[in-house]
Amino acid sequence: MNPSQHSQRPPGCTGVSRRTFLADTGMGFTGLALGAMLFRDGVRADSEGWAPPTGKPHFAPRAKSVIWVFLCGGVSHVESFDIKTELNRYAGKSISETPYAGVLATEGKDVIGANPAHGNRKVILPLQTGFRRYGQCGLPVGDWFKNIGECADEIAVVRSLWTIHNDHGAQLTWQTGRHPRELEHPTLGAWTAYGLGTLNENLPEYVVLGTPTGDCCGGTFTYGASYLGPENGGVRLNTDPKNPLPFIQPPAGSLSAEQQASNLSLLGKLNRLAGIDYPDDANLRARIKSYELAFQMQASVPETLQLEREPEHIRRMYGLDDDATRAFGEQCLVARRLVERGVRFVQIFHGGGGGGAWDAHSEIKSNHTTLARQVDKPVAGLLKDLRQRGLLDDTLVVFGTEFGRSPGAEGSGRDHHPQAFSAWLAGGGVKGGVQYGQTDELGFHAADNRRYVTDIHATVLRQLGLDSHRLEVPGRKRLELDHGNVIQEILA
Repeated sequence: MNPSQHSQRPPGCTGVSRRTFLADTGMGFTGLALGAMLFRDGVRADSEGWAPPTGKPHFAPRAKSVIWVFLCGGVSHVESFDIKTELNRYAGKSISETPYAGVLATEGKDVIGANPAHGNRKVILPLQTGFRRYGQCGLPVGDWFKNIGECADEIAVVRSLWTIHNDHGAQLTWQTGRHPRELEHPTLGAWTAYGLGTLNENLPEYVVLGTPTGDCCGGTFTYGASYLGPENGGVRLNTDPKNPLPFIQPPAGSLSAEQQASNLSLLGKLNRLAGIDYPDDANLRARIKSYELAFQMQASVPETLQLEREPEHIRRMYGLDDDATRAFGEQCLVARRLVERGVRFVQIFHGGGGGGAWDAHSEIKSNHTTLARQVDKPVAGLLKDLRQRGLLDDTLVVFGTEFGRSPGAEGSGRDHHPQAFSAWLAGGGVKGGVQYGQTDELGFHAADNRRYVTDIHATVLRQLGLDSHRLEVPGRKRLELDHGNVIQEILA
């Protein structure tokens, strides 16, 4: 505080600062530590009765952790988990030349992409891959994802999603539920960290793997915490145990572990002393937490990333023996090791940077063939590994993208398509072998049981035992759309 702040006292105030009061009453650092614990445990409340989350679920949870797989750029729904054979039947025709002209929201006008080879008529592009049915549930899955298809009886596909933005800013919408013009808002991972806290004091609650989206699509906002405070934001990790996080390793020949611990202890005391005068400073709280966590992570993070300790058959399961699948396979295996050690929320990006690698405006066949090969086996390996270890029962896996791709041709590719797309969930109390919601015959619109992206958020929070309405922060009233609605039909 500056001197002018000390001089502005209410009538009857003796002028004793909180720091002096605590010291004079013998509380000192003990009082501050007690205050911090009370804040963390939800005992401290404001004048309206609001209290911070207790770190405990609001009701019995079905899941402890979430692995949130996000494919950047927009994956074609009509050739992955919502196969549309009618595209083959009417390939080369405009929608107005088919029985499905009415699916267009613009009174029959063809607005789904032009093909110069057809005189700029906007025509339907046939399926660019084959498909087959998998499992007892008979789920049709495109050949790009045949390994995930083998796990069909473990997953619940939601085929009737829609979103509010037709460009790659929808990547931010998928993480926060908000339009990208609204900029930073808490991501689902941040809400999870804020509501539940940690299961392992040596690791972050919320970890980010892979390359996030570019600044054009949200950048750091896609794993940030906004007004929930930076301590609830995602911590990015590399899968290289020698360099998992900038500055996590002390320089060679520098302080011993004992000296470093002593220095950090002193630094922590000074920060906490400042915290008496500035108890509501979110940046200060985050800084204190980051110093303490970084010291603990120096040992725990490199150990978590030592994938060579895994048996060879597990490494092969994730595709670590194949150049095409190794990089993403390492991220999926690290995700399993993180949730195994108590990390609440692991967010894995694939194809990040710029608008995203999956943005197949041309040559969608070669684009999706290449990219799907990178993720298909590792994700299937993750599901199988979680199941055999007994972790899938309390780990919820979500596989999504920002929007689908148009039924119409854009040259040899497909355009952005926010009107309909798919995602799937597995584990954590989700029914396996479920196909929920429908699009029309061409996959143009989400037709039956339409679901906005925050319905996925609501479902995830429900399985974690959290009521998003009870997590609201004073002065930050959320829209009902932000909270979403639980998709009860896919829950066991």
